[in-house]
Amino acid sequence: MARVQNLFRAPKKRLPMEELPEVQAITDAGFEGCAHARPASKRQVLLMDRETLEAMALRPGIIRENITTDGLNVNSLQIGQLLRVGQARLEVSSVCTPCDQMEAIRPGLRKELWGRRGMLCRVLDGGVIRRGDAIEKLL
Repeated sequence: MARVQNLFRAPKKRLPMEELPEVQAITDAGFEGCAHARPASKRQVLLMDRETLEAMALRPGIIRENITTDGLNVNSLQIGQLLRVGQARLEVSSVCTPCDQMEAIRPGLRKELWGRRGMLCRVLDGGVIRRGDAIEKLL
C-alpha cells in the first residue's frame, strides 16, 4: 500500500522546506502555512516518490516537494486521477516541469529530472495529512 513518507511546506518562497509530522490541507489552496498555497491554482501540492529520489541520490524535500510518497509511482499518475491522502482528497492536475532552482542543488539536475520531478495536485477536499497515512487511488 502506498504511504506518505514525508511532509514539507515552504515557510517562505526560496527558503528551505520545513518537514512536518502532519499538515492541514486547505480546500482549493494547498498546505496551511505554505508560501506556495494559492487558490484556484493547478500548483497547490507537489507529490514526489521516494523511489525516484533514491535512484537519483536525492534526499526527501530537496526538490521542494510537499509529499514524498512510498510505494507509489508518482510519475505514472494520469492527469485527473483522484487520490485520498489522509483525510484530504487531491486531484492530479499537471506534470511538474523542473525549474532553474534544480541547478542550485546539483549541476545538470534540471535535465536529469525531466519527466521525473513529480506531479502537481489540487486540493479538492481539505483535511489533515500525517506521515504514514495511506495514499489511495480513487475512481
